[in-house]
Amino acid sequence: MVKSQSAFHHFCLFMSTIFSVGLKCSDSALFRHEIAYVLGQMQQAAATTPLTVCLQNAAENPMVRHECAEALGAIATNECESVLRQHLEDNVDVVRESCVVALDMSEYERAEHLEYADGLQQVSKNV
Repeated sequence: MVKSQSAFHHFCLFMSTIFSVGLKCSDSALFRHEIAYVLGQMQQAAATTPLTVCLQNAAENPMVRHECAEALGAIATNECESVLRQHLEDNVDVVRESCVVALDMSEYERAEHLEYADGLQQVSKNV
C-alpha cells in the first residue's frame, strides 16, 4: 500500500507540473480558470509557484486570479497563506474577496475540524 501511495503522490506531482503549463495558455481565460481549479483540487504544493505568479499578475483576467486564490487556499501551506495575505488589499474586488475565502479554506484544510463553516456550532458551545 505504501508503494502505491508513493506512486500516486508522484503521479499527482507530475500531473500538477503538466497542468501548471496550462496557466500560460494565452488563448482562453476560461481554460486558465479551469486549470487553476484542477490544480486546487489536486492540492499539490508543486503548483504553488505557477498559481502565485498567475495571482500576482494584475493584467490576468480576474476570474482566473480568483480561481488561483482558491486553489492556493486548498493547497493550504504556509507559503500559500502568505501569498493570499498579500492580496487581501487587491484592487480587484473578486480577487480580494477570494483571498478571504481561500484563507478560510486553508484554515479548514489545516485544522482538525470535521465541519467547514461551523461558526454557529462554535458560538453555541461558548454560550
